[in-house]
Amino acid sequence: MPRWLEHRIPPPLIDLACAALMWALARWLPQAQWWPRGAAWWVWVIALSLALAGGLIALAGVREFKRARTTINPLAPQRTSSLVIGGIYQYTRNPMYLGMLLVLIGWGVWLGNAAALVAGPLLAVLALNALQIGPEERVMRERFGDDYARYVARVRRWC
Repeated sequence: MPRWLEHRIPPPLIDLACAALMWALARWLPQAQWWPRGAAWWVWVIALSLALAGGLIALAGVREFKRARTTINPLAPQRTSSLVIGGIYQYTRNPMYLGMLLVLIGWGVWLGNAAALVAGPLLAVLALNALQIGPEERVMRERFGDDYARYVARVRRWC
């Protein structure tokens, strides 16, 4: 990805674009349909459970940032005032992105289309890694040095 795109596209917009792509794939590739959209009760339960879990994980990340009084603006990681490593950040370095990914997977389950379920979340992970997470990690290494290096060695990027 070109560096000029880094920190330019808000992550929720990336996820929204991936969700729209998933919808389109489900319509364009009916041969990849596993079950009718939202057809069975278990589809609703799984889809809503994933989306709810994703929302709660993302909100837990936001809460920790608020507690640390640091920015949650993903387009301005240079404004980060502290390294947040407590709470949900003990388990994943990117709970907000992980949460959004789980919501996308829930959407894919509801759509019931294999192409949508695979392509949308995969594209989201690739785009977020290239446009947000990698560049954020560069900023964090510059700002927090060895403390950040120890954190990275201990906690995985996604989960």
